[in-house]
Amino acid sequence: MVLLVAVCLLAVFALPGQALALSVEKCTARPNGDSGSLILGGKATRITWEAQATIDDLVTSMSIEFPAGTTLDDETLLANSTMNLVGEDGLTAIEATFTISDTTVTATFPWQRGGSLLRMSVYGVIFSTDGGEMPLTLRYTTHYGGDEVFTLDEQPTIMVEAVGLVQRISAWLAAQSWVKAWNSVAFLNLFLNPVLVVRSLPVVLQGFFMALGIVLCAFPAAIPVGMMLALMRISKRRLLRGLASFYVNVVRGTPLFLQIYVAFFGLPLAGIRIPSFLLGVIVLALNSSAYMCEIFRAGIQSIPKGQFEASRSLGMTHGQTMFYVIIPQMVRRVIPTLTSEF
Repeated sequence: MVLLVAVCLLAVFALPGQALALSVEKCTARPNGDSGSLILGGKATRITWEAQATIDDLVTSMSIEFPAGTTLDDETLLANSTMNLVGEDGLTAIEATFTISDTTVTATFPWQRGGSLLRMSVYGVIFSTDGGEMPLTLRYTTHYGGDEVFTLDEQPTIMVEAVGLVQRISAWLAAQSWVKAWNSVAFLNLFLNPVLVVRSLPVVLQGFFMALGIVLCAFPAAIPVGMMLALMRISKRRLLRGLASFYVNVVRGTPLFLQIYVAFFGLPLAGIRIPSFLLGVIVLALNSSAYMCEIFRAGIQSIPKGQFEASRSLGMTHGQTMFYVIIPQMVRRVIPTLTSEF
């Protein structure tokens, strides 16, 4: 029995231990776009790898191998990259030495106690402008393993957005000396930043074509509604005149922006959800119909009463008079005003 205990103690303290693999708690890239959570190629970003060591792991170095096409900004990387212990009290810095070999970054540090949660933050990583999935190869060495390197089975992937022509032009502009000199003047930079102008162009164009599409759909839809309201405004029935007048006065008396705000924020609160493009068409059509109502009403009332009397004397009904005699003349008269409304 004594001999068995002695052999076990010898195995524990005298023989090299078998290191257990680290587990990847997190491996992410910090977004480097102007907004949102996009990771753009061709632009420096930070990679964070958090690894949980088991009780028997005495880790002495961690390394990340990046895929081919990745560029490492040596100066930024060596100046800013860090190693930390993650604990209940936050981050505790570890004195580490960072080395770079091709596309591999290695952090070497004094071995830490088993069970530690280690965070390795690498700055200045520039992925390929082609974008796509960027698999990372994670390796580490332990106090037991000496120079032996262990490769984790887990290969986290970073999704990188391809860099288009606009981003490349803006990056080229940002590096120009005359642009830097221009932007160094606060007044010029505030009102016309060349880099921001180029970056904003796709968003502005997208918004322009979206607005144009909404108008091309909403304007024709507003014409029949406006015509119906105009006929109600000149109707002999008091109820129809009152309803049309109330609608026209409310719509024309409130800002279009307020109507858009109510439609896009108020309706969802009431449980009514409509696709954004369709809702934009509806709001703009209803708003424009109130203005068209007054245009059509003025056009109808500008036709001499003799036209009505002559039509009725020929035996035409009120509907036939409006459709065949009054409205064709009214359309020619309101075209300039409708063009202005468009």
